Amino acid sequence: MSDSGAWDVLVRQWRASAEDPASVLLDGFHALKHALRFGGDVRHVVTDDKAAALALAAELAEDVHDALDASAVQVPTRVMRSLVPKPHPTGVAALAVRPDAGATTARLRRTPRRSPVVLLENPRNLGNIGAVVRLAAGFGATGVVTTGSLDPWHPNAVRGSAGLHFAGAVQRLTLEELPPGPVYALDPEGTDIRSLVLPDDAVLAFGSERQGISPQLRERATALVAVPMQPRVSSFNLATSVAMGLFHWMSHSPSTGPVGQTGLSGRPEQVGQPERAGRPVPDDLSGLGGLTDLPA
Repeated sequence: MSDSGAWDVLVRQWRASAEDPASVLLDGFHALKHALRFGGDVRHVVTDDKAAALALAAELAEDVHDALDASAVQVPTRVMRSLVPKPHPTGVAALAVRPDAGATTARLRRTPRRSPVVLLENPRNLGNIGAVVRLAAGFGATGVVTTGSLDPWHPNAVRGSAGLHFAGAVQRLTLEELPPGPVYALDPEGTDIRSLVLPDDAVLAFGSERQGISPQLRERATALVAVPMQPRVSSFNLATSVAMGLFHWMSHSPSTGPVGQTGLSGRPEQVGQPERAGRPVPDDLSGLGGLTDLPA
């Protein structure tokens, strides 16, 4: 493409796709990388420096290099800014389609299940959702279920997960629609988590950042569990609590093997860490900065 008319066509196509309720914005190279790696339906890819994007793929993610080369369209920076008002430092953006809701629900309900489902009851912070999705992918959880009004596929949540929504099953449901399995709900009045072994088919439930678990979830819970905390410390943030719960499960589960041999990816990548030592890897962690605390 070389003339303004051609760019106008691309802009119209992008905006038409972006208006589809099933559309997902992938903001930056790392979000696109994970969507491609985990089989996401990626429809449009733009960059204002294709050579730099391909060099980044060659260094960090050779498995998606060819797909990126085939799909990415280089556009002038002014066009890039018309599509994404605040372009990611990696100069890459894409639009994908969120997985079919029915297929995602079926995936969550499939039994036997070899890893837990994380439940976030009525979360109030999109960055928290993204951080938890990222953790769930790293630990090999089956997926993340949310209840309440926030869409777990909101662009801010997908940004916070670095596109790792495509690694597992991420769905908004009601408490009545929860996947099967015993529900272990984190609560300060629960049993010390260190005294329990969490089964692979557990639903690990975490209450809202300010209110904790609801009476309805408390009644539904198989057990209430607590993460130990030093006196006079009021709370852990939500993502930290989820990480501790998943690490405790992973540390005691016979179905998990050595690092790099478990989880949804089948790859030894350490989520949240650069894939190769050396120069810093640009990444957007803005979604993680506003984590709020669980009530103590």
